[in-house]
Amino acid sequence: MATDDSEFPRPRQATELFGHHAAEAALLDAYRSGRMAHAWLIGGPPGIGKATLAYRMARFVLANPNPSAPQVERAASLAVDSEHLVARRIAAQGQGDLLVLERVINEDTGKLYTVIRVEDVRRTVSFFGSTAGEGGWRVCIVDSADELNAPSANALLKMLEEPPPRALFLLVSSAPGRLLPTIRSRCRRLDLRPLATADVACAAAAVSGRQPDEADIAAAAMAAEGSVARALALLDPDAMALRRNVAALLDSLPQPDPRALHSLGEALTRADQRTFEAFVDLVNAWLSERLRRGRPDPGRLARVADAWDTFNRAARDADTYNLDKKPLLFSVFGLLADTARG
Repeated sequence: MATDDSEFPRPRQATELFGHHAAEAALLDAYRSGRMAHAWLIGGPPGIGKATLAYRMARFVLANPNPSAPQVERAASLAVDSEHLVARRIAAQGQGDLLVLERVINEDTGKLYTVIRVEDVRRTVSFFGSTAGEGGWRVCIVDSADELNAPSANALLKMLEEPPPRALFLLVSSAPGRLLPTIRSRCRRLDLRPLATADVACAAAAVSGRQPDEADIAAAAMAAEGSVARALALLDPDAMALRRNVAALLDSLPQPDPRALHSLGEALTRADQRTFEAFVDLVNAWLSERLRRGRPDPGRLARVADAWDTFNRAARDADTYNLDKKPLLFSVFGLLADTARG
């Protein structure tokens, strides 16, 4: 879902990675070994740094194209100086050897498309078919693979099946298990865990230019369940109030108070983009918890997965087409009530 993050650095601009040291070391070791997998599937919950890690790896490979170079052997991390030409080009979206597949703006509506289109994925054919500008590596980041539809997923699969030499694909996904099995089988998995609360506080403080021990930073980090994006959203007072109201309604399922639903629907209608995304995050967190709870029951898991798909599709449509959020809220809580009973 699109976010107006103009006041915060995007993953392509981020110079720090908080937590995920083991995952970073796995990528660095694989690169140094000379047996680098051509495709990596970086999975984990939303907002924990998956795209940041993908861009960090892309910068390192493009800045250090020889895996056996002394500086690669000595490297303790994938960090690249922010003033390095490659880092500056990537931050400015001007690095010719990096292709990013993501949702783009629909010029007719001024909104993001709801999916990564097949015509965008087909750009990989000419991208990997042309000569690399520097060092011979070409890198493609898919952010996120969850937003591929069937045609675009199949187009990407064709490239993964027959990768050109010195090609690197970095697929970011919050739900790797829902990708095509054939895509998963052609990628090396790298699963990231939610960040520790201290790491969330440090990351949120660094992004917002504050100190991690400030009371509201600490409170947001505690409530964020390992997600920096969620912590940043929660720092907004309106988002904090909405979070409390949504949490209370989720706790009351399967019989939420209709008056509280009406009140929340009014608040959601007036909410800005970041507050609406906080609402989406909270519902997804509740659904994720339903997936983790209790004994594995294929029927129950299928119902929760269907609820996840239905809700996120409806939320994307409401965001893309600027639909009234109140009907969305009522339909979502009806869906969640059915899920809670199951």
